[in-house]
Amino acid sequence: MSYAEIVERLSAFWEIVVDVWNQGLFGVQIGRVLTAAFIFIVFLVLRKLLARSLIKRLKALAERTSVKFDDKIVAALEKPIMMIPVVMGLFFALEYLDLEGVFADIGSNSVRSLIVVVIFWAFYSLVAPLSFLLDKVEAIFSTAMRDWLIKIIKFTFIFIGAATVLEVWGIKVGPILAGLGLLGVAVALGAQDLFKNLISGLLILSEKRFNIGDWVMVEGVVEGTVEEIGFRSTVVRRFDQAPVYVPNGRLADSATTNFSSMTFRRIFWLISVEYRTTIDQLRRIRDEIEAYIIENDEFVKPSEAATFVRIDRFSDSSIDIMLYCFTRTIVWGEWLEIKERLALKVKEIVEGAGTGFAFPTRTVYMSGPVGEKPEVFVPPDPSREAADSTK
Repeated sequence: MSYAEIVERLSAFWEIVVDVWNQGLFGVQIGRVLTAAFIFIVFLVLRKLLARSLIKRLKALAERTSVKFDDKIVAALEKPIMMIPVVMGLFFALEYLDLEGVFADIGSNSVRSLIVVVIFWAFYSLVAPLSFLLDKVEAIFSTAMRDWLIKIIKFTFIFIGAATVLEVWGIKVGPILAGLGLLGVAVALGAQDLFKNLISGLLILSEKRFNIGDWVMVEGVVEGTVEEIGFRSTVVRRFDQAPVYVPNGRLADSATTNFSSMTFRRIFWLISVEYRTTIDQLRRIRDEIEAYIIENDEFVKPSEAATFVRIDRFSDSSIDIMLYCFTRTIVWGEWLEIKERLALKVKEIVEGAGTGFAFPTRTVYMSGPVGEKPEVFVPPDPSREAADSTK
């Protein structure tokens, strides 16, 4: 191959390289694509610097105020703000590329979609720090109802944001909703339990049967502390820390005792003393126990709740004194301590009166003498007597 031919072929090859460079990606010169990519990378590199400087400025302004919720707002908006340089980088990169036709539409819609995402992401993040505006709802209804409203507001922002993104891409939301409506009817027929639990949850919240943190006992199901009231089920954590997920329909249909709603906590005992206890000793025991309860501020006064210390009945092996009173605390641990001190005091009073506690006994009375047993009469055997007579 001659030198001229080599030069000619190199020239042809270079023309191909130049043509590929000029045609590039989607008809855009490769140099412009690389430059656009460089612009986007620069915005990514400057993302933390720009966002942090802006967030730092906002935090400084929030710290100057006396209220605290603005600090929470700045913290909630930190991630959406960090997304803004990414959107700007994509926008300037696409502007530099100067796309045409369908690719221009795709680029424009992508930028618009990201802007929608950032806006509704910010709204979604602001729900938590601004939830104090729903405190009046909590006062009227309950904490669980407030939590439900917060979840509904967050879901609303997600739904509107998703619908806006679909509209940006030219997808009409109305027909989709109509189709979902028909689908919802079919799903509702097969998901009756789901809707039953949802309605039961609303009834539980509206009736204020219990709230998060309450100690409840669901008859035949579980006893523990309410941890969360969800749309379908309620989480009750047992005292061994095992969570139990109870369907709201089961809670609505079962008898539920809310121990946290107690005003006072009851102590109900039968104190059994020996039958040898005299009348004076019984009166002394009764009076001293009653005086201890009335004079102790840990117990509810008789004017506020029923309080009785009375000789109640004659049992099989004891005289029973009924003790019926209430403690001011409803906390289980504190109630056990008060009850323990009361038990020690009762023992001290009974023993101090010179008597004792009774225990089950049984006395057997013999109707005959206790001496020798009578002889057992043995009737004669006729066959034996006949044999003796023949001898």
